[in-house]
Amino acid sequence: MLSAQTISEYASRDSCWIIVHGKVYDVTEFLDEHPGGSKIILKYAGNDATEAYEPIHPPNAIIDNLPSEKHLGDVDPSTVTKVVKVISEAENKRQALIAKRPPLDEILNLHDFEAIAKVILPDKAWAYYSSASDDEITIRENRAAYQRVWFRPRILRDVTVVDWSTTILGQKSSLPVYISATALGKLGHPDGELNLTRAAGKHGVIQMIPTLASCSFDEILDAAKPDQSLFLQLYVNRDRSITKRYVQHAEARGVKGLFITVDAPQLGRREKDMRMKFVGDDAGARVQENMSGVKKDEGVARAISSFIDPSLSWKDIPWFRGITKMPIILKGVSTPEDALLALEAGVQGIVLSNHGGRQLDTSRSGLENLIEIAAALKTRGPWPNPNFSVFVDGGVRRASDVLKALALGASAVGIGRGFLYAFCSYGEAGVEKAFKILGCIQEEFEMNLRLLGARNLNELVPEMVDASALQSHVGTPKDNLFDSTYQPLRLAEFKTAKL
Repeated sequence: MLSAQTISEYASRDSCWIIVHGKVYDVTEFLDEHPGGSKIILKYAGNDATEAYEPIHPPNAIIDNLPSEKHLGDVDPSTVTKVVKVISEAENKRQALIAKRPPLDEILNLHDFEAIAKVILPDKAWAYYSSASDDEITIRENRAAYQRVWFRPRILRDVTVVDWSTTILGQKSSLPVYISATALGKLGHPDGELNLTRAAGKHGVIQMIPTLASCSFDEILDAAKPDQSLFLQLYVNRDRSITKRYVQHAEARGVKGLFITVDAPQLGRREKDMRMKFVGDDAGARVQENMSGVKKDEGVARAISSFIDPSLSWKDIPWFRGITKMPIILKGVSTPEDALLALEAGVQGIVLSNHGGRQLDTSRSGLENLIEIAAALKTRGPWPNPNFSVFVDGGVRRASDVLKALALGASAVGIGRGFLYAFCSYGEAGVEKAFKILGCIQEEFEMNLRLLGARNLNELVPEMVDASALQSHVGTPKDNLFDSTYQPLRLAEFKTAKL
């Protein structure tokens, strides 16, 4: 074992050791390649860096990515001086607000979770989760689009029993909804993505595991029930051997679908996040360790995306089909042209998505694109096509939103931020409550199906909605709940100074 005193002697750029989870590592040669910059590592040189490491790295990240000769051994716990953590005034205030949260039984909708998360999350975490690209037009349009579609309910149907269960890529789901991938869950809660996994397993909802999870992939799989269905969201690495290992490991562990993100050759410019200068403090992600040329002063989104391959193209699809038997879904399709190319490429589906408004600003919503894309796909075979799924995400907050998308041709709908804010606010119990609100235990789906006159999802047809105003981007009724939690962008500010 190594003593804390010995470790403290290696506290410079020329020789830098750190402690993580009771293990000692020599990170000297890694300093300039760290995605979050060398400054944060040097801050903990010769000391325990676990507290800074934990929220934004899977637990095995340092083990997997540092050469074995840099793993120096265990620290002798008897030599470690207990450091009394000084809690800042801001953190004390935040904890007081957490203690004053409304009881969970007073949470009535997904907007409530977002409003609470906005108040109790650390500023930097809220900025990362809530930010969108440029002027944030698209993130607001994602929500507004659903208000431009109106129901045309049928009457005098026996709706004593209604059923909103379904199958997604052949996997049973209690809801026509899956948990869409969102990154860095531990920024919002110590258990990170495990909150989603555990709650989803209890309620028969399918979780999409993000490439940029705070928890390790195997940690998430180990938390799942033996028969629990999971999907994997994939950012394609520049090093295809890493991608191949990751995909095949996921398949070997029983993951049921591969969702390849195709709308992010470069991550969007998210100004709320950028203004936080997050990376200078403690950002980073496992998949990009040992990379250089990383943007370190433009927010966590830019820093954690340095490994993504901008050369990804249609010519790579046969390669993916050759390395896995999982259904392949292209996540981030926006046009009929690309939808038809995806069909011709032999993948099993697409997600109509603009990355939650975080990529190309003023892109149209997935819901608006659905109409044109469904019309195009109808010209190429049966509709719905049993071998080609069309999913939609972005802006969904209500079961009524989901039903509108299903009526217009979607196979199922992804919700990301809604479930993210649920666990940021209340942990695993918050996610379970969100499922209950939507319909795992009646609530919104039951009510809306009955009022619409549909006894099951197969009875949802385009004639049940009026989407004629969907392409008109003016005159949408104001969504007060969404607007109350939306945080406007701000301009550069003067530093506070006495004049």
